[in-house]
Amino acid sequence: MIEAETDARCGWCGTEQIYVDCHDHEWGVPERDSRALWEKLILDGFQAGLSWITILKKRDSFRAAFDGFRPEIIATWGEADIARLLSNPAIVRHRGKIAGVITSAQAYQRIHQREGFAHFIWKFQDGQVLQNQWRTLAEVPAQTVTSQAMAKALKAEGFSFCGPTIVYAFMQATGMVNDHLVTCPCHARLATRDPVNS
Repeated sequence: MIEAETDARCGWCGTEQIYVDCHDHEWGVPERDSRALWEKLILDGFQAGLSWITILKKRDSFRAAFDGFRPEIIATWGEADIARLLSNPAIVRHRGKIAGVITSAQAYQRIHQREGFAHFIWKFQDGQVLQNQWRTLAEVPAQTVTSQAMAKALKAEGFSFCGPTIVYAFMQATGMVNDHLVTCPCHARLATRDPVNS
């Protein structure tokens, strides 16, 4: 597990424990599991227009409502399932985003059968973690050429709510880039991990 000193953490995580725990133990850790990558991309799509802590607090409810984010199940859903989810106050009730999960699950299935979803995602980084060296939050970009390319490819495959800014947040969270500030203890600990076997 990643440990972090309170006074040196990246400033964006604040002091609320659920956010601190996410920063210390999840954010920026390289994720190589296809299903877990898909779940995070979907949740980042739900975040559009909202704060990440809002989604984080509802994550368990999202997992329950979306059957553990199993794309092989969700890909078969239809209007009755959309109506069921729209009546669930424990999640973000947005018809477009909910319908987008179903079409994204179908796209995931096609990609995963063709080449593996994790491979599809990580090939934009040649399978490697980019070790950035930011010293202030102001230096961290909202999007990059790589996130633009990935967003374009995802949309071409049938994904929605995956613009380049959302995709860059996804890349940060899943450890494709190490965007912990260099003053944060998590940066050095993640930088010394094997990026392929993390």
